[in-house]
Order: sequence, then structure tokens, then C-alpha cells
Amino acid sequence: MMQLQRRTQILAALGRQLKERPAALQTVVERACTHNPWFTPQSVWQAIDAITANYLNEAELHQWISGYKIQHLPQTVKTIGLVMAGNIPMVGFHDFLCVFISGHRAQVKLSAKDNQLFPFIASLLKQIDAEFHQHLEITEQLKGFDAVIATGSNNSARYFEHYFGKYPHIIRKNRNSVAILTGNETPADIDLLGKDVFDYYGLGCRNVSKLMVPQNYSFPYLLSHLEHYAGIMQHHKYKNNYDYYRSVYLLNRQPHFASDFLILIENSALASPVSVVHYEYYTGENDLNNQLMNQQEQIQCVVAAPKPGSSFVPFGSAQQPRLWDYADHTDTLQFLLEL
Repeated sequence: MMQLQRRTQILAALGRQLKERPAALQTVVERACTHNPWFTPQSVWQAIDAITANYLNEAELHQWISGYKIQHLPQTVKTIGLVMAGNIPMVGFHDFLCVFISGHRAQVKLSAKDNQLFPFIASLLKQIDAEFHQHLEITEQLKGFDAVIATGSNNSARYFEHYFGKYPHIIRKNRNSVAILTGNETPADIDLLGKDVFDYYGLGCRNVSKLMVPQNYSFPYLLSHLEHYAGIMQHHKYKNNYDYYRSVYLLNRQPHFASDFLILIENSALASPVSVVHYEYYTGENDLNNQLMNQQEQIQCVVAAPKPGSSFVPFGSAQQPRLWDYADHTDTLQFLLEL
């Protein structure tokens, strides 16, 4: 098995290759988009570029691992079963990366929605280093594993708990992200917020699906400064969602705000349908903090203007996680190092 320094070198080399967008990768991107209608070339390249810049950057990798006591080789190499999600392109890559850096072996079960991209990435890694095959197996059924990291819905999480509960595990359920607005946001702030809402059509757990707003907030102001994203209606599945929910709200006479491509409706739930964003009012900072605290187990990240001492994600950065931005706030790498 490889030394830690070699593992980081391989990841950095992968980043350099992906940055060049080789022809073979372009073919795979096209195939992934054909396979899953929610994937578009723009969204897949966005995911690949984010991984390249934020995960496969040598400086970022060294900064990340410097906070851990990682053995060059683990005392015992464990097989880690990974059940990857498929809601957005390559969403499970960070889990694989954590397993690889820890020195353990990944046994990966891909989502049927996203099973084109990762095998190609694995083939590139095998070309970079002939020993890489020892660190990864892609399989239809997990078996012979020592620990599990599984990501899915609340329903699938119950299945995961049943089958994997006796092993060391991280099991992730549904989460959504929230944005805090004060009414003092500039047009530039709102334009960036649009990325947090519309990237990947809002299908990611880091996408903003709910707004926390003060009393008397101006929703027309918000919608008018999101017009830059009107082109999202060119995607037929997104448009179908918009048309359906707009019709439902109109027929049921449910008060809501709407542009030609986005619906805002008051609802305390964090999760909202595609093309819809929920909002809820807060009366002050204490009320806001209490509301967020009550739902913290369902919140992936909070998008807001930077504030000293907070873990707020700046506007426009929700779908640009860094290596140390762990899903569900569970330190995946530390979990693996303690096995």
C-alpha cells in the first residue's frame, strides 16, 4: 500500500489531469448527462471543476491533512463500504477521498443516477499509479467490509441502519440548507445567493431551500435581482416542477410570491420542491437562533453575510465546499483514522 506522501501526489496529479478536460472525459460527461436528465454539461463540469479546485489542489490537501495524525500506512488496512448518493454529480467523491487519504481501501456502491463519472475517475487514478487498484473496488453489492459510510434519504437511512448498524458507520439522512437575509443585501449579494439556490437545480443538500427573513421583507426586491437565473426554465424537468407547483398554489389560493421561474412560499419546513423555496419570518436575533437551533439536525449549512465567530457560508459558496467542510458536520477522516 502507498505512503501518505504518494497518496497526496496521486490526488494532485488527478487534479491536473481533470483541469485539462481530456477528450475522453468530455465523452463521459456527455454520457452521464444522457443517463440522468437532471445532469447537464454545465452542472457536471461545475462539479468536476469544484472538485479539482477545492479537493485535488496540493496546497489544499496539505492544509487539510496537517490537522490530523495520519500514519503513512495504517496499522491494519480496513475495507470501507461506501454507498454513494446520486442527487448531484460526483457527490460521493469526498467520502472516497477521505478513505484514500486515510490509507484504507474503498469498496464503492454507486448510485444508479450517477454511475458514469466515478469509474472514469478511477481509471485515471490507475493510470497515474499502478498500485492504485489496491485502494478501490467498485461493486454492485457491498461485502467483506469493516465499516460503512452510507448517504441517502430518511427512508433509505432506516434500511442502512438495519443492515449496517452492527458495523462502525456514518449514515447520512436528508439535510437542507438555509439562508439568513436581513433586508440589507445588495444586488450583488442576491445574485450570489442565486447560485446557492439554483446550482444543480437545487437538488443538493447544500442548496438553499429555505430563507429566514425579517418581518416586512421585500420579496419583489429579491425576485427582481434573481432575473439573471431565468434561463433555468429551459430545463424541461425544472419547468415541469415550476408549472405544477404554481398551478397547485393558484388553485388552492395559497399566498405566495413568484417570478417566471421561482416560487417563494411561507412554510416552516426546510425541504422544498424543485423550483420552490420556503421562507419563514424571524422577529430578532434570539428568535432566529432558536429557530435554527430547533432544526440543526436537519440543516447542512447556513448561508449568510460573514459574521465573526460564526460558521456561516458566504453567499454564493454553498456548493463550493472545502476539504474540511464535512457532510452532516461529522468528521469523516477522523472517523476513519480511529477505526
